[in-house]
Amino acid sequence: MSTASAVPRSDPPRDLWVGVWLLAIAVLVFAMILVGGATRLTDSGLSITEWDLQKGLMPPLGAERWGEEFALYQRTTEYQMQNQGMSLAEFQAIYWWEWGHRFLGKVIGLAFAIPFAFFLATGRLRGRFWPVLGLFALGGAQGAIGWWMVTSGLFSSLDVSPVRLAIHLGMALALLASALWLAMDALGWPRERSRLGAPLWAPPALMALIFAQAMFGALLAGADGGPAYADWPTIGQELIPERAFSLGPFWRNFTEHHATQHLLHRTLGYCVALAALALAWIGMRRGSGAGRNMALALGALALIQALLGVATVTTGAHLTLSLAHQACAALLWALATQVARVAGNIIPQP
Repeated sequence: MSTASAVPRSDPPRDLWVGVWLLAIAVLVFAMILVGGATRLTDSGLSITEWDLQKGLMPPLGAERWGEEFALYQRTTEYQMQNQGMSLAEFQAIYWWEWGHRFLGKVIGLAFAIPFAFFLATGRLRGRFWPVLGLFALGGAQGAIGWWMVTSGLFSSLDVSPVRLAIHLGMALALLASALWLAMDALGWPRERSRLGAPLWAPPALMALIFAQAMFGALLAGADGGPAYADWPTIGQELIPERAFSLGPFWRNFTEHHATQHLLHRTLGYCVALAALALAWIGMRRGSGAGRNMALALGALALIQALLGVATVTTGAHLTLSLAHQACAALLWALATQVARVAGNIIPQP
């Protein structure tokens, strides 16, 4: 056996500042998810009709620029079929949400690129260069997906494609999980080995459930189906609505049929809550250290998320509750990634 093959592989070293930087990126991505949710829920996403980097850096500051932007929006299908006669002040109200969403994306790009160049030049990305570069590539792809999503609703329909909206959210969740995982790895948390007590497949399975639940939520929001059924636990006064899965072709039920979307989103929500509570119970009985504590936190957060979901439904998708529901979903996803990390005892060496 060669000497090289006998040398064990070492994990990347801990680095406080790299960890803080990546944690800040994760926080910014979380903020981006919230602003993106508000942009969708306020029907603001189509208010900017061009991908212009120069315009995007500075908002309209004078009457001429506002007039230009409003004239471009008046060409869209959304304006002509839904917002005909909208005042400039009403347009400005939706414009700021979309501008803020895009501007925050540019902030994230700069917050990544400048420290990345510094840490690379000083050799502090040793052992994690490719994962961090992959994170940057995901961010770039997310920007392209965002514009691809917007183009689906400018001149052909009233709203963006629910499928493209779900892909956009899915990529955002992948970015959040990746940035947080890399940050905790660089920070070397947890410092001591702990025990979850559950099978290693359980946390990834819960992550898959949460992700699927979020995707069905995005399809529901993209089809403007949130306010369609304000009763609970029934859906249109039925536990399992007869009209579910009644559209043809079959795939349209997932993207257009509100009864089907509510049934799937709610059912998966119950599954997520039960699975998280079961994991918390196992962690309480068999776990120790960070694994036990995070499993308990995950169970509590899943219960809060379920209650927020019920409140959102019964209030007809109230804006504040809808945003709180989306924020809690992102937090639940982020916490689940860390439970999976701790469960696998993936702890970096000093």
